[in-house]
Amino acid sequence: MTDCGCEKAKAELEEYLHNELRGEDAADIREHMENCVDCAGEHRVGVVLTEAVKRACKDTAPEELRVQVLGRLRALTATH
Repeated sequence: MTDCGCEKAKAELEEYLHNELRGEDAADIREHMENCVDCAGEHRVGVVLTEAVKRACKDTAPEELRVQVLGRLRALTATH
């Protein structure tokens, strides 16, 4: 394998994070990040953001908030 370079690694980082690359491309990026502190740092940031978004998508609004929002929407639509 050859070093794919920072430009390719950064351009395909999102796909790499979501396991959407072909094996060879993923291996090239993985190898590059083993030797590039900057790209490895970008990868760590991407991992943290991806995990935070996954956690946030699992959260649900409290029932009381849902009832309040629906009540206000109904009130607004009733007056228009």
